Amino acid sequence: MYYVVYGFLWLLSLLPLRLLYVLSDALYGILFHIIKYRRDIVQNNLKNAFPEKTDEERLRIAKKFYHNLVDTFIETIKMISVSRSYLEKRFTGNWEVVNALKASGRKVSLHLGHNFNWEWGNAVATKEFDIPFVGAYMPIKNKTFDKLFINLRSRYGTLLVRATNMREDMLKYRNSQYVIGLVCDQNPGTAASGIWFRFLNRPAPFLYKPVKAAIANQCAIVFAFIHKKKRGSYEVIFTVVEEASENTTEVELTRKFVHYMEDVIRRYPDMWLWSHRRWKHQWKPEYGPVLE
Repeated sequence: MYYVVYGFLWLLSLLPLRLLYVLSDALYGILFHIIKYRRDIVQNNLKNAFPEKTDEERLRIAKKFYHNLVDTFIETIKMISVSRSYLEKRFTGNWEVVNALKASGRKVSLHLGHNFNWEWGNAVATKEFDIPFVGAYMPIKNKTFDKLFINLRSRYGTLLVRATNMREDMLKYRNSQYVIGLVCDQNPGTAASGIWFRFLNRPAPFLYKPVKAAIANQCAIVFAFIHKKKRGSYEVIFTVVEEASENTTEVELTRKFVHYMEDVIRRYPDMWLWSHRRWKHQWKPEYGPVLE
């Protein structure tokens, strides 16, 4: 089955990107207007996050989000057959900010949210960083697509570690300098296992293990977001938050990331993954206070 799926997607990826965007526009119409994929979740998330906006404004954000969602899917398929130089022309960034940390000898913990298109970013990062790049990923239950994405994400040299087995997978790199990319806006496994913050007007639990590991390993902390300059052209922006993470705490680092993500999402609301259930956990007093 893997080779059947891969073969079909490889043939599809050979089409010029401008033609693939025509397909993307058609898929957007089906997804948004006919299937209405997770529209209730998206609209509810936007209403809670932006109560000050009108229904029309939130609808415009939703439509742009679905366009970006489908574009990301199409652009990921395009990755199957293109060269890295093809992606480097279309995905730029201030890579020098991270590379400047190499001289310190510190490991770098890179935190970002679900901003489109993280798959292109992963592919380009291994060439642009002067330090080996480790990417944490969540295994996919479907074995065919899990294998497909593992091959796609490691194709250009990214060292993959499973988010579900990070401690075990990271042992081989413990004595090396690296940049580890972590998508830190995911829900923790259980409501009680996260740090709770008010995030876009609602209580939400955040993973604390990424910052705990960063402090334990005395990493430099870098936050990042991806900006879409135009269709098929992206820019990643890196900001050094802590050069010595051992000088701060898990709560303070998480608070900084929550505030950072809120700012990014408010500036580029259509670029965040609104279709996931960020607020699926309900806060209870036994989980501790909801921090600001």
